[in-house]
Amino acid sequence: MQRIRLRYTKRGRLRFTSHRDFQRAFERALRRAEVPMAYSAGFTPHPKVSYANAAPTGTGSEAEYLEIALTATRDPETLRALLDESLPAGLDITDAVEARTSGLADRLTASVWELRLEGVTVEDAAKAAETFLAAEAVEVQRKTKNGIRTFDARSAVTELTATAPQGDPQGDRPLDSACAILRLVVRHVTPAVRPDDVLSGLRAVADLAPPVPAAVTRLAQGLFDEESGTVTDPLAPDREAVTAASTTAAATASATAPGDGIA
Repeated sequence: MQRIRLRYTKRGRLRFTSHRDFQRAFERALRRAEVPMAYSAGFTPHPKVSYANAAPTGTGSEAEYLEIALTATRDPETLRALLDESLPAGLDITDAVEARTSGLADRLTASVWELRLEGVTVEDAAKAAETFLAAEAVEVQRKTKNGIRTFDARSAVTELTATAPQGDPQGDRPLDSACAILRLVVRHVTPAVRPDDVLSGLRAVADLAPPVPAAVTRLAQGLFDEESGTVTDPLAPDREAVTAASTTAAATASATAPGDGIA
Protein backbone atom coordinates (compact mmCIF):
# COMPACT_ATOMS: atom_id res chain seq x y z
CA MET A 1 0.00 0.00 0.00
CA GLN A 2 1.33 3.43 -0.99
CA ARG A 3 0.51 6.57 0.99
CA ILE A 4 0.46 10.00 -0.65
CA ARG A 5 0.27 13.31 1.23
CA LEU A 6 -1.37 16.25 -0.50
CA ARG A 7 -1.51 19.98 0.11
CA TYR A 8 -4.63 21.77 -1.11
CA THR A 9 -6.21 25.23 -1.04
CA LYS A 10 -9.58 26.88 -0.44
CA ARG A 11 -9.62 30.10 -2.44
CA GLY A 12 -12.07 32.82 -3.38
CA ARG A 13 -15.73 32.05 -2.75
CA LEU A 14 -14.94 28.38 -2.13
CA ARG A 15 -13.62 29.37 1.29
CA PHE A 16 -17.29 29.17 2.32
CA THR A 17 -17.39 25.42 1.63
CA SER A 18 -17.56 23.29 4.75
CA HIS A 19 -15.14 20.47 5.46
CA ARG A 20 -17.90 17.97 4.60
CA ASP A 21 -18.47 19.74 1.26
CA PHE A 22 -14.78 19.38 0.47
CA GLN A 23 -14.82 15.71 1.44
CA ARG A 24 -17.63 15.01 -1.02
CA ALA A 25 -15.92 16.99 -3.79
CA PHE A 26 -12.60 15.26 -3.16
CA GLU A 27 -14.11 11.76 -3.21
CA ARG A 28 -15.77 12.57 -6.54
CA ALA A 29 -12.39 13.78 -7.83
CA LEU A 30 -10.80 10.49 -6.77
CA ARG A 31 -13.37 8.59 -8.85
CA ARG A 32 -12.98 10.89 -11.88
CA ALA A 33 -9.19 10.56 -11.77
CA GLU A 34 -9.51 6.76 -11.41
CA VAL A 35 -7.22 6.73 -8.39
CA PRO A 36 -6.65 3.15 -7.10
CA MET A 37 -7.87 3.91 -3.59
CA ALA A 38 -7.62 1.57 -0.64
CA TYR A 39 -10.95 1.15 1.19
CA SER A 40 -11.87 0.44 4.77
CA ALA A 41 -13.44 -2.88 5.75
CA GLY A 42 -16.98 -3.40 7.00
CA PHE A 43 -20.52 -3.02 5.65
CA THR A 44 -19.95 0.54 4.35
CA PRO A 45 -16.40 0.73 2.95
CA HIS A 46 -15.08 4.22 2.35
CA PRO A 47 -11.85 5.53 0.80
CA LYS A 48 -8.91 5.69 3.19
CA VAL A 49 -8.45 9.45 3.40
CA SER A 50 -7.06 11.16 6.51
CA TYR A 51 -7.65 14.89 6.92
CA ALA A 52 -5.43 16.97 9.21
CA ASN A 53 -6.59 20.11 11.04
CA ALA A 54 -9.01 21.51 8.47
CA ALA A 55 -9.65 25.26 8.45
CA PRO A 56 -13.03 26.52 9.74
CA THR A 57 -15.84 27.19 7.28
CA GLY A 58 -15.65 30.71 5.87
CA THR A 59 -11.86 30.98 5.99
CA GLY A 60 -9.60 30.71 2.97
CA SER A 61 -6.47 28.59 3.07
CA GLU A 62 -3.28 28.02 1.13
CA ALA A 63 -2.16 25.14 3.36
CA GLU A 64 -4.59 22.30 4.01
CA TYR A 65 -3.29 18.74 4.22
CA LEU A 66 -4.59 15.21 3.76
CA GLU A 67 -3.25 11.71 3.20
CA ILE A 68 -4.61 8.97 0.94
CA ALA A 69 -3.81 5.26 0.79
CA LEU A 70 -3.49 3.53 -2.60
CA THR A 71 -3.56 -0.13 -3.63
CA ALA A 72 -1.13 0.51 -6.50
CA THR A 73 1.91 2.74 -6.85
CA ARG A 74 1.45 6.08 -8.57
CA ASP A 75 3.79 9.01 -9.28
CA PRO A 76 2.85 11.76 -6.79
CA GLU A 77 3.13 14.64 -9.28
CA THR A 78 1.06 12.85 -11.92
CA LEU A 79 -1.56 12.04 -9.30
CA ARG A 80 -1.57 15.67 -8.11
CA ALA A 81 -2.21 16.96 -11.63
CA LEU A 82 -5.06 14.49 -12.24
CA LEU A 83 -6.80 15.36 -8.98
CA ASP A 84 -6.33 19.09 -9.52
CA GLU A 85 -8.02 18.84 -12.92
CA SER A 86 -10.93 16.95 -11.33
CA LEU A 87 -11.65 19.58 -8.65
CA PRO A 88 -13.38 22.94 -9.12
CA ALA A 89 -11.21 26.05 -9.41
CA GLY A 90 -10.45 27.30 -5.92
CA LEU A 91 -10.03 23.82 -4.48
CA ASP A 92 -6.56 23.26 -5.87
CA ILE A 93 -4.07 20.48 -5.18
CA THR A 94 -0.74 22.31 -5.01
CA ASP A 95 1.70 19.70 -3.73
CA ALA A 96 2.06 15.93 -3.41
CA VAL A 97 4.71 13.69 -1.89
CA GLU A 98 4.95 10.02 -1.04
CA ALA A 99 4.64 9.50 2.71
CA ARG A 100 7.93 8.12 4.02
CA THR A 101 7.60 9.29 7.62
CA SER A 102 4.94 9.00 10.32
CA GLY A 103 2.95 11.61 12.19
CA LEU A 104 1.86 14.27 9.70
CA ALA A 105 -0.73 15.57 12.15
CA ASP A 106 1.95 15.81 14.85
CA ARG A 107 3.90 18.22 12.64
CA LEU A 108 0.99 20.67 12.39
CA THR A 109 1.70 22.61 15.57
CA ALA A 110 1.12 26.21 14.38
CA SER A 111 -0.56 28.24 11.65
CA VAL A 112 0.17 31.54 9.89
CA TRP A 113 -3.01 33.54 9.27
CA GLU A 114 -3.78 36.71 7.32
CA LEU A 115 -6.71 38.84 8.51
CA ARG A 116 -7.92 41.49 6.08
CA LEU A 117 -9.64 44.30 8.00
CA GLU A 118 -11.70 46.55 5.73
CA GLY A 119 -12.41 50.01 7.10
CA VAL A 120 -9.49 49.86 9.56
CA THR A 121 -6.33 51.93 9.13
CA VAL A 122 -2.91 50.34 9.44
CA GLU A 123 -2.10 52.69 12.32
CA ASP A 124 -5.14 51.61 14.34
CA ALA A 125 -4.46 47.95 13.63
CA ALA A 126 -0.81 48.28 14.67
CA LYS A 127 -1.74 49.98 17.96
CA ALA A 128 -4.29 47.28 18.71
CA ALA A 129 -1.74 44.56 17.95
CA GLU A 130 0.79 46.16 20.32
CA THR A 131 -1.81 46.36 23.08
CA PHE A 132 -2.77 42.73 22.56
CA LEU A 133 0.85 41.51 22.66
CA ALA A 134 1.60 43.61 25.76
CA ALA A 135 -1.18 41.94 27.73
CA GLU A 136 -0.26 38.98 29.95
CA ALA A 137 -3.60 37.33 29.18
CA VAL A 138 -6.58 38.14 26.98
CA GLU A 139 -9.70 36.25 28.01
CA VAL A 140 -12.33 35.62 25.35
CA GLN A 141 -15.50 33.59 25.27
CA ARG A 142 -16.76 31.06 22.75
CA LYS A 143 -20.09 29.29 22.60
CA THR A 144 -19.73 25.49 22.56
CA LYS A 145 -22.18 22.61 22.70
CA ASN A 146 -21.56 22.51 26.45
CA GLY A 147 -22.22 26.22 26.95
CA ILE A 148 -20.04 29.33 27.07
CA ARG A 149 -16.32 28.65 27.48
CA THR A 150 -13.81 31.26 28.63
CA PHE A 151 -10.12 30.89 27.74
CA ASP A 152 -6.93 32.87 27.14
CA ALA A 153 -6.34 33.87 23.51
CA ARG A 154 -3.01 35.60 24.16
CA SER A 155 -0.76 32.69 25.15
CA ALA A 156 -1.13 30.89 21.80
CA VAL A 157 -0.14 33.94 19.72
CA THR A 158 3.58 34.18 18.93
CA GLU A 159 3.41 36.98 16.33
CA LEU A 160 0.90 39.70 15.46
CA THR A 161 1.81 42.49 13.03
CA ALA A 162 -0.09 45.03 10.92
CA THR A 163 0.78 46.02 7.35
CA ALA A 164 -0.83 47.71 4.35
CA PRO A 165 -2.56 45.46 1.79
CA GLN A 166 -0.67 44.42 -1.34
CA GLY A 167 -3.81 43.46 -3.30
CA ASP A 168 -6.73 41.12 -2.77
CA PRO A 169 -5.79 37.44 -3.13
CA GLN A 170 -9.45 36.43 -2.92
CA GLY A 171 -10.45 38.86 -5.68
CA ASP A 172 -13.73 39.93 -4.09
CA ARG A 173 -12.86 42.80 -1.76
CA PRO A 174 -12.76 46.55 -2.55
CA LEU A 175 -9.37 48.25 -2.59
CA ASP A 176 -10.43 51.91 -2.49
CA SER A 177 -11.07 52.21 1.27
CA ALA A 178 -9.04 52.02 4.47
CA CYS A 179 -7.71 48.53 4.97
CA ALA A 180 -5.17 46.81 7.21
CA ILE A 181 -3.66 43.34 7.07
CA LEU A 182 -2.93 41.51 10.31
CA ARG A 183 -0.39 38.69 10.10
CA LEU A 184 -0.89 36.22 12.88
CA VAL A 185 1.12 33.17 14.00
CA VAL A 186 -0.83 30.94 16.38
CA ARG A 187 0.20 27.74 18.10
CA HIS A 188 -2.23 24.83 17.95
CA VAL A 189 -3.16 24.45 21.60
CA THR A 190 -6.13 23.10 23.55
CA PRO A 191 -8.60 24.73 23.46
CA ALA A 192 -7.82 25.84 19.91
CA VAL A 193 -7.34 29.58 19.44
CA ARG A 194 -8.88 30.69 16.14
CA PRO A 195 -8.48 33.95 14.24
CA ASP A 196 -11.95 35.07 15.32
CA ASP A 197 -10.89 34.53 18.95
CA VAL A 198 -7.96 36.89 18.39
CA LEU A 199 -10.33 39.42 16.83
CA SER A 200 -12.53 39.13 19.94
CA GLY A 201 -9.44 39.73 22.05
CA LEU A 202 -8.49 42.80 20.03
CA ARG A 203 -11.99 44.15 20.53
CA ALA A 204 -11.77 43.52 24.27
CA VAL A 205 -8.34 45.02 24.99
CA ALA A 206 -8.01 47.66 22.23
CA ASP A 207 -11.59 48.38 21.16
CA LEU A 208 -10.74 47.33 17.58
CA ALA A 209 -14.02 46.54 15.80
CA PRO A 210 -13.89 46.30 11.97
CA PRO A 211 -17.13 47.57 10.37
CA VAL A 212 -17.33 44.46 8.15
CA PRO A 213 -16.32 40.85 8.86
CA ALA A 214 -12.63 40.14 8.36
CA ALA A 215 -11.51 38.06 5.39
CA VAL A 216 -9.36 35.32 6.93
CA THR A 217 -6.82 33.19 5.05
CA ARG A 218 -4.44 30.56 6.38
CA LEU A 219 -1.11 31.07 4.64
CA ALA A 220 0.79 28.16 6.16
CA GLN A 221 0.70 25.51 8.84
CA GLY A 222 3.37 23.17 10.08
CA LEU A 223 5.91 22.59 12.82
CA PHE A 224 6.73 25.70 14.85
CA ASP A 225 10.47 26.38 15.04
CA GLU A 226 11.20 27.74 18.51
CA GLU A 227 14.55 29.31 17.52
CA SER A 228 13.43 31.21 14.42
CA GLY A 229 9.77 31.64 15.31
CA THR A 230 8.77 30.38 11.85
CA VAL A 231 6.34 27.70 10.71
CA THR A 232 8.12 25.02 8.66
CA ASP A 233 6.86 22.90 5.75
CA PRO A 234 5.31 19.68 7.16
CA LEU A 235 6.00 17.77 3.94
CA ALA A 236 9.74 18.52 3.99
CA PRO A 237 10.69 15.38 6.00
CA ASP A 238 8.94 13.18 3.40
CA ARG A 239 10.74 14.91 0.54
CA GLU A 240 14.05 14.46 2.31
CA ALA A 241 13.30 10.78 2.94
CA VAL A 242 12.39 10.22 -0.73
CA THR A 243 15.58 11.96 -1.86
CA ALA A 244 17.71 9.95 0.58
CA ALA A 245 16.11 6.68 -0.56
CA SER A 246 16.72 7.55 -4.22
CA THR A 247 20.35 8.43 -3.53
CA THR A 248 20.88 5.19 -1.60
CA ALA A 249 19.25 3.12 -4.34
CA ALA A 250 21.41 4.77 -7.01
CA ALA A 251 24.58 4.18 -4.98
CA THR A 252 23.64 0.53 -4.39
CA ALA A 253 22.92 -0.02 -8.07
CA SER A 254 26.25 1.55 -9.01
CA ALA A 255 28.16 -0.58 -6.50
CA THR A 256 26.57 -3.85 -7.62
CA ALA A 257 26.77 -3.19 -11.37
CA PRO A 258 29.19 -5.58 -13.15
CA GLY A 259 32.47 -3.96 -14.15
CA ASP A 260 33.84 -3.83 -17.67
CA GLY A 261 35.51 -7.08 -18.73
CA ILE A 262 39.23 -7.16 -19.50
CA ALA A 263 40.13 -8.64 -22.88
